[in-house]
Amino acid sequence: MTSTSIAQPKSKPITLHEFRKRRKPLRNINNEMRERRTRLDRLALWITGHVGTMGFFLIIFAWTVLWLGWNLLAPDQYKFDPPMGFIFWLFLSNLIQILLMPLIMVGQNVQGAHAEARAEHDLDVNVKAEREIEVILEHLEYQNAMLLKMMEKLNVNVSEALDKGPDSEVR
Repeated sequence: MTSTSIAQPKSKPITLHEFRKRRKPLRNINNEMRERRTRLDRLALWITGHVGTMGFFLIIFAWTVLWLGWNLLAPDQYKFDPPMGFIFWLFLSNLIQILLMPLIMVGQNVQGAHAEARAEHDLDVNVKAEREIEVILEHLEYQNAMLLKMMEKLNVNVSEALDKGPDSEVR
């Protein structure tokens, strides 16, 4: 490799100050999404978060066991939902399901919109990081070219110095 085949420095890379001036400030997407939520969205998220817990499952399970147990085992004068029919229990269970299903779906839609916004924000951050890496690489390339020019001015055989590596002494 001859000294003429070594890359010449390109135009001077931008300075850190210039780069920081051009860079847009980072956003906190979680705060932005939280501020956009309506009261109904917050209610749907609260219900979605609480219905999907073991606590809620245990409450429903205990309610079902108590209801069915009472109506199967209590004396006839205290039963309020006849055994083997359990019409009132079925009605209440279906009512809960009918009301919770759309609320959970709304909550999941809000969570999905938040996840999409986070994904877009992550892409923006990754693009910014890639640009920063490009700037760093441009600076390294520029520094490398400057070092090679310095070596040429000092009449150092650049090919020989590159072959020996950084640990060897160049004469």
